[in-house]
Amino acid sequence: MSVETPLDPRLKPPPSLGSGAPAMLQGATFTRDSLSMTTDFQPRSEFVRVLRQRGFIHQCTDLEALDTAAAQGVVTAYVGYDCTADSLHIGHLISIMMLRWLQKTGHRPIALMGGGTSKVGDPSFKDTQRPLLTDDLIAANMAGIKTAFDKFIHFGDGPTDALMVNNADWLDQLGYVQFLRDYGVHFTINRMLAFDSVKLRLEREQPLTFLEFNYMLMQAADFLELNRRYGCVLQMGGSDQWGNIINGVELVRRVDGKPALGLTTPLLMTASGQKMGKTVGGAVWLNADRMSPYDYWQFWRNTEDADVGRFLKLFTDLPLDEIARLEALGGTEINEAKKVLASEAAALLHGREAAETAAAAARQAFEQGGLSDDLPTLEVTRASLAEGVPLAALAAEAGLAASRSEARRLAQGGGLRLNDVAESDGQRLVTLADLNGDGVLKLAAGKKKIVLVRPV
Repeated sequence: MSVETPLDPRLKPPPSLGSGAPAMLQGATFTRDSLSMTTDFQPRSEFVRVLRQRGFIHQCTDLEALDTAAAQGVVTAYVGYDCTADSLHIGHLISIMMLRWLQKTGHRPIALMGGGTSKVGDPSFKDTQRPLLTDDLIAANMAGIKTAFDKFIHFGDGPTDALMVNNADWLDQLGYVQFLRDYGVHFTINRMLAFDSVKLRLEREQPLTFLEFNYMLMQAADFLELNRRYGCVLQMGGSDQWGNIINGVELVRRVDGKPALGLTTPLLMTASGQKMGKTVGGAVWLNADRMSPYDYWQFWRNTEDADVGRFLKLFTDLPLDEIARLEALGGTEINEAKKVLASEAAALLHGREAAETAAAAARQAFEQGGLSDDLPTLEVTRASLAEGVPLAALAAEAGLAASRSEARRLAQGGGLRLNDVAESDGQRLVTLADLNGDGVLKLAAGKKKIVLVRPV
């Protein structure tokens, strides 16, 4: 059963949306589990129908109001991205895909760069304060993460063309007293302490700085500003942003008397219960200079059998009937579905040619026993190989194991191979004498990961 929390009684339903927004977005209730409330709900809008069918929706403040708005006209919605690294990662991809479907179904997406909020750092569900970033580092990170969006959404000046906006444009202009008077008066400490993102931090007896405590106010101010500037009526994000999104919804309604909506995606877990997006080598990055197209293709190829259908719905544009066919494949045939998933996901991010090249390299390495120049490559000095490098050290440096000790355990278990021969001794020295006929070393972990080691 859904749990509904009434809006603050001081909030009055607005007479109209204004700013050219659809006319049916009136007052709403906050619904924690939007799916439970919609068993018999049949969406009229393509946008809501696509999101429901593909599994994007976890929570929505008022799904029926959103559906009505999307059926009547163009809905402007945004997702915010803080500039904490120079590349986005796989955890951001579900929200990017939501922006993509928003645009594909006739609406306008906004990608909000957190040039201002990155100076504080989102404390949601973190045990410690994020490192404070300098302005120069934030600018460099922003330049890096912008590159991913062009692959998924189209930017321009048309009514449904995407916008990219930087919240530093308004947050940097706010004086402290002005910020407190304009926004602080609308938030109670009691309410802020009740949000899970704050409560869990305090329950663990981890400090929460006053700086971090202000983050949710800043994010709420973003929604208000985007509503005023662009008629934005919907904020989307991950389920960890639910509290922050609700704050923004309430602020828009309370300050300007306009309706606003929030929608979150589910936390992505694999079928085995692991948080999606982590590998031995760390995060699955979207920028090619942080993760090669081949490694990105291989990440999707290694999807667990039970996750194939779900990931095809979330991370590709394939029609649902084709996904149903692929999902129904059994036995070893499911591997063909995984290859389709890998190729379609890689094509969206890196282009069709790069995806096909990655698929061909994998096919040559794993099915034909050959080598491809497109395989991941580690360069090692010829001098170090002349002296000898421990196999475990080489495997760890190649990203086949998280550490040397893990690489040694991998070897002891028979999972580490050098030039297609299993090696059980992680301390064994690898030298120039081990180079194969192509003048390289073929280093493999299990059946799914291969790295070429090339002397230079």
